[in-house]
Amino acid sequence: MTTEPHDHDHDSAPGAPRWKHDGVRVITGDKLDPNTAQTPGMFRQAAINHARVGAQKIWAGTVAIQPDAKTGVHHHGALESVIYVVRGRARMRWGERLEFVAEAGPGDFIYVPPYVPHQEINASPDEPLECVLVRSDNEAVVVNLGDIEPVEKPEAVYWVDPIHRHP
Repeated sequence: MTTEPHDHDHDSAPGAPRWKHDGVRVITGDKLDPNTAQTPGMFRQAAINHARVGAQKIWAGTVAIQPDAKTGVHHHGALESVIYVVRGRARMRWGERLEFVAEAGPGDFIYVPPYVPHQEINASPDEPLECVLVRSDNEAVVVNLGDIEPVEKPEAVYWVDPIHRHP
């Protein structure tokens, strides 16, 4: 079989993939889309979603959270979420009355299962928190749960698995 140059396009058949335009995409950091749902004190930008790249089953982007800012209590329906902390200190509270709390720093990942009531908090009073977000669908479902009376002192939960014990 030879691979000599020829004058027809292999992806020009009807219904054939157009790899040049529909293959790998690079979204540079200066081209993120701020046209997303916003929360006071937070700035979200989409990198990967249906509108930008045609993603069908995933959403990814960034969030910058101002010092001491926090979301209201909410969940994301059937979506799974992953948060990667780039800079700063994240505090997550979750549960029916936000009775659990854990913190994460740079290089840490946070997993939020479907339907878990939670609240994201920048744990620093003077430094911004910067994170990368990935969700299991390209529609950012947010179900606000209104005013939930949080327990006063949430139980600390260490982010370890059953094999690795408390530090």
